[in-house]
Amino acid sequence: MLGLELVVLLGVAVLVGNAVGQRLGIAPPVVLLTVGVLLGFIPQVRQAQLPPEVVLLLFLPVLLYWESLTTSLREIRTNLRGILQLSTVLVILTAWAVAATGHALGLPWGPAWVLGAAMAPTDATAVGVLAVALPRRQVTILRAESLVNDGTALVVYGLAVGITVGAEHLGFPHVGGLFLLAYGGGAAVGVAVAWVNMNLRRRLSDPLLGNLVMILAPFTAYLLAEFIEASGVLAVVVSGLIMSQVAPRIIRAEHRTQALAFWPLATFLINGALFVLVGVELQYAVRDLDRADLRDALIAVGAICVALIAVRFAFLYASTYLVRALDRRPRQRTLRVGHRSRVVNGLAGFRGAVSLAMVLSVPQSLDSGEPFPDRSFIVFVTSGVILVTLVVQGLLLPVAVRWANLPPDTSVDEEHGLAETTAVEEAIKAMPRLAADLRADPKIAEWLRQEYEAHLSSVRARSAGDADAPALLQHRDYVALRLALIGHKRATVVRLRDERHIDDTVLRRLQADLDSEEIRLAGGANVE
Repeated sequence: MLGLELVVLLGVAVLVGNAVGQRLGIAPPVVLLTVGVLLGFIPQVRQAQLPPEVVLLLFLPVLLYWESLTTSLREIRTNLRGILQLSTVLVILTAWAVAATGHALGLPWGPAWVLGAAMAPTDATAVGVLAVALPRRQVTILRAESLVNDGTALVVYGLAVGITVGAEHLGFPHVGGLFLLAYGGGAAVGVAVAWVNMNLRRRLSDPLLGNLVMILAPFTAYLLAEFIEASGVLAVVVSGLIMSQVAPRIIRAEHRTQALAFWPLATFLINGALFVLVGVELQYAVRDLDRADLRDALIAVGAICVALIAVRFAFLYASTYLVRALDRRPRQRTLRVGHRSRVVNGLAGFRGAVSLAMVLSVPQSLDSGEPFPDRSFIVFVTSGVILVTLVVQGLLLPVAVRWANLPPDTSVDEEHGLAETTAVEEAIKAMPRLAADLRADPKIAEWLRQEYEAHLSSVRARSAGDADAPALLQHRDYVALRLALIGHKRATVVRLRDERHIDDTVLRRLQADLDSEEIRLAGGANVE
């Protein structure tokens, strides 16, 4: 199938899958996987195999970078110990449990560890899409776990593949060196790329060039880290986390506006396409197995799904009680969660694109020239486990969230109100000095002061939850009237274009200004 045809088909599949999911109230990834399985019945689609490096080098850096930019570094610092436990110890335990399960079902130890490494990491993409209903702290922990654990799993995977093909040896100094290089080298590359990114962004005034630097950053970090055999995943994550802290100080408004228009759409399309491709890959893997192998593979899918959930639940409960026994500081007690919250976390360990990319990159043959043992079996089992975890856990998670009856997380709204109130108050205090420095007309300064005072009154009323406060009602009337006037102005400009009084270029320029004003006003109205 031609590349353009595949792109169009994937785009249509993403559109249909998300529309159907929203209409039926089903998590879109579940529908997208189903669409992918159905598309796999088309021979041309099934045979259009993407190279694994496309997922690892093209899709993954973009998704990881955006997740890093939009996560909460403060929450990561607060829950750092738990995140490190989940992204290192749990990954290794999970890889061992899956490898032991695969070996018990007949796989040699080498391929079994390859399968275990591929199944060990949770997927940041799936977590970001399916866990949005959880409180902020839980979502942050799950996202941070998914961002970091890929690096651990890729080290285990590389070691397992190398030993199986005969290119690696097992020894504690060697394994320790690999982990040190993966984490230390990946973090160093991430810091270096972020430093270059910061300096370029300070100097570039053109938003197109600035955002081009932003797009190149994750690919550069990933490639440089892989070049020195460090963790490309960790390099991208570290670079993104650093930029999330410094960007508000150095990025211009027009750069930010353009980026916020591009990145959500790009990650939405990539996420959807990956879920569709997982469904297609399952069809492809099925046809590489005979009936007996298919039966064994289906058994392995079920057994490994049980093992994944069992190990995750066991670790969440065991690590919790171990930490409570060893650390009795008052601060640690404030971070404790109930068992219902742990059940929800246990069901949120989705597998996704990283696991699929790892098994697809398994070499076809050993150093001796013989075929890699059970490669098709590993690919099918991985695809099947991804499908089952996304579908079953994706359907169970909303039920578990309702059962857990987790308290609503109002901290974001409270902090938003605090920040907005403080910013407006300090702006009003600074207004006389700024007006004097700029030699502004006193009438203009007074008009702005009245506008800011009215805005401050509406912000305080909204933060207090007083929906019927006069200031809030007046602000709503003000916004409604402004939006109506913008609509009238837009209709007038379009009429002038239709009557050939103005050119399309003028229309587009004025329409962009009106759109920006409408979005700003509508956003404020929606918040209130």
